Amino acid sequence: MPDDARARQRTGTGLGLLLALVLAAVLLTALPDDGDREGGGACAPHSVASWSAHKDLTAEFARYGDDPSRTDDWTGGDGTHSVRLPDGRVLWLFSDTYLGQVHAPPNPFGESFTWREASAPLVRNSAVVMRDGRLQRTLPAPLFPDPAPNQWRWPVAARVEPRSPGSSEQVLRVLLWVRTAGQSPWIFGVPTATEVATLSLPELRVESVVKVLDQQLVPDPSRRVLFGTTLVEEDGWTYVFGGDDGQAASRPVSRAYAARVPKGRLGEPGAWRYWDGSAWSKAKPRFRPVLGDGRRTGVGSAFSVARVDGTYVLFTMAAGTDGLTSVTSYWSCSPVGPWHGPTKDFSPALPPGGQVAAYNPQVHPELSGGGRLVLSYDVNWLDPGGAAAQLSRNVSLYRPRFVTLRAAPTR
Repeated sequence: MPDDARARQRTGTGLGLLLALVLAAVLLTALPDDGDREGGGACAPHSVASWSAHKDLTAEFARYGDDPSRTDDWTGGDGTHSVRLPDGRVLWLFSDTYLGQVHAPPNPFGESFTWREASAPLVRNSAVVMRDGRLQRTLPAPLFPDPAPNQWRWPVAARVEPRSPGSSEQVLRVLLWVRTAGQSPWIFGVPTATEVATLSLPELRVESVVKVLDQQLVPDPSRRVLFGTTLVEEDGWTYVFGGDDGQAASRPVSRAYAARVPKGRLGEPGAWRYWDGSAWSKAKPRFRPVLGDGRRTGVGSAFSVARVDGTYVLFTMAAGTDGLTSVTSYWSCSPVGPWHGPTKDFSPALPPGGQVAAYNPQVHPELSGGGRLVLSYDVNWLDPGGAAAQLSRNVSLYRPRFVTLRAAPTR
């Protein structure tokens, strides 16, 4: 090759390398900062490698719910969340909950189901205390009173925090979703606000409730965002995930959003920051979804995020009709994405009959360990108009089920 050709080749190669380095630098500077890629080299693609039914935990809720000795106890509920308290107890939080007394089979239809009267009380939220793996008592319900007529509170994620930064006294913070009665398609209520309740420890007395984010002025209810379906603590921050109600607006899936708060300050509305697509914003937050295109990718109305070996793993019901039975997952190196997936689905057991659906998969870190995660899922009757009658006819339907799973790097 002539010398001038070799020179041109070397020059072209050098320019190509320089352009590649410049492009890489641009891409790196465009990635989220503020510690959002703390996964670093430990972050890797993850999916569910194996799972199995957690029969003992499922049976414990069946035992407690079927106990006929008291009439003010929990007999069934959904919206399952949990938090470990400093004294070792686990507090289980539920949304819509049946109380009252249950009756041994057969039911009035001659079926071998434990059942309840149609007049059994239904409250909007409840909390049950567990110690050493055994459910002990239901706190006076509803634990969180309605904020106004035709409104109610559903508890979601919770954390134990200092009463104030630097304080040695601890309290329990519980995030609440406020919903307002509405017409179809908002049969489960119109999203209204996110609140944080403070409960005393160890008494579990509700001391105060503060509003973190009011969504009443957002004209389109399907674009209102409620935060708190799941929390993840990392590097001095509490990342709080939320979602919109796109499914009620006939989208196959909802979109996920992220906020963050300095660790220990969930109860301070001014400390919250919201992801706006490029930065964490405070004033007049303009939310941008971190996951979801409204069609193939996205989340159910409630989902859960866990940290697994440096990777964020998100569990949700699958999109479309598979979302009635199958749990899927996404993974990311950052709470704000990019989220990759969905990965391989799995379908936990459902009661026989074909008229029920699974929803609200939630990871319970305080019960997880040894490389395995404990995940709950709720079950309900598919037809909302006939659900109440069916859930009283067979009280076992409307209770959480549990699985243990292992999320592992994919090859």
